Amino acid sequence: MKMTTKRGVFLWILCLLFICGIGFLTFSLVTEGSVWVMKPYNRHIYSDGQLVAAGAVKDKNGVVLSETKNGERVYSEDRDVRLSTLHVVGDPRNFISTGVQTEFKSQLVGYNVVNGVYGSERGNDITLTIDSKINEVAYDALGDKKGTIAVVNYKTGDIICMVSTPSYDVNNVPSDLETSDKYEGVYINRFLTGLYTPGSTFKVVTAICALENWGSSVYDRTWKCNGYYDVDGIEEDKIICNARHGTINFEKALSKSCNATFGQIAIELGADKLKATAERLGLTSAVTVSSQIESSTGRFPLESNSADALVGWTGIGQGNTLLSPAAMLRLMCAIANGGKAVSFNLVDNLATKAGKTLGIDLSGNETQLLSSDVASQMKTLMRNNVKNQYGDNKYKGLNLCAKSGTAQIDDVDAHNTAWFVGFMDDEENPYAFVVVAEKGNSGSQTAGPMANKVLQAVVNSD
Repeated sequence: MKMTTKRGVFLWILCLLFICGIGFLTFSLVTEGSVWVMKPYNRHIYSDGQLVAAGAVKDKNGVVLSETKNGERVYSEDRDVRLSTLHVVGDPRNFISTGVQTEFKSQLVGYNVVNGVYGSERGNDITLTIDSKINEVAYDALGDKKGTIAVVNYKTGDIICMVSTPSYDVNNVPSDLETSDKYEGVYINRFLTGLYTPGSTFKVVTAICALENWGSSVYDRTWKCNGYYDVDGIEEDKIICNARHGTINFEKALSKSCNATFGQIAIELGADKLKATAERLGLTSAVTVSSQIESSTGRFPLESNSADALVGWTGIGQGNTLLSPAAMLRLMCAIANGGKAVSFNLVDNLATKAGKTLGIDLSGNETQLLSSDVASQMKTLMRNNVKNQYGDNKYKGLNLCAKSGTAQIDDVDAHNTAWFVGFMDDEENPYAFVVVAEKGNSGSQTAGPMANKVLQAVVNSD
């Protein structure tokens, strides 16, 4: 009798363990099934390391950027489209980690926990917010410069242009792709994962910090620029300006991009206030695109005990600060949009092979980065930059608000990183932009014309 009882208990334990095992497997299937399915050794989905059992990737106008035909992944027939959308779509072997074919591979394959990937509606087509024609213009504008250009609707968060260079033709892979300096960083989407010294574009951040801490009194103040600012009497700490501006006020100091003035402002504000502003504006946080793709996080290593010279240099965008173009673009969107930054979106919708639209809304979430009052003042200041410094005649019809930046990498001007950031103050064309050109010499002279070329194409695209 005792033996029967022991066997019964043992069988109950075995049954309980079996049920727990089935429960664990079911839970794992539901939560990790898509991960298992998308492993590169799954021959139902991959062929020779390339994703083939997947739907098409299209731009906002229905232009096919990549698709599967006869068991092979093929790309646009237009070489310029292939080059300009490479970092959006991704490469055949998923070396570009932020590409749609990598980040949205399970959606493209059409996996679900019930049907797996073997249903009749195999694979989904993804329609992006990208306009491939605008991408072509941006790619052409960058020319032989390594860098990035991106344009986003600051009301909706839809990205219509996202180009990174260098690029390469997936239909004709260069033999020296892995060895030539020409293709250095070719798998990096410089908009999302590039980190750059911001140069004078960071004066926008210092200006915001001053407005938030000093209020309207900042407009009543003046500073002295002798062509430099002597921080502590040490020659190498001296902040050199781009001109001798004399006595200058806040508005003019921003439009003239006066290093001496903004170095003084940064030192007076102090490291703690500058760091708090940079962090609250999201410049040290990742930017998320379509809820799945993330940018690099910026670096702002300023501390309470940082020397005045370092604080001053940081306030003008030099120092040790590194920012992603995506984070700077998000800030431009917030200034343009009354202080609110909307979530960036790259995917418009999914559609099954049977034509069923699986519309998804991955945009619209708003984050208040700065007050509407400060945003309004910054909009006025940045509009003044264009009207009285860069010249409206160079950006006809754009009603542009902008700030240039020339980040010094070493003592050779030709090695400078050129920036141009801003937005159009236009209800019908609510677009913000960022341009970064490595070895671009001057922000206003190199990156500015690139921005104008792309924005003119955006305005006239219809």
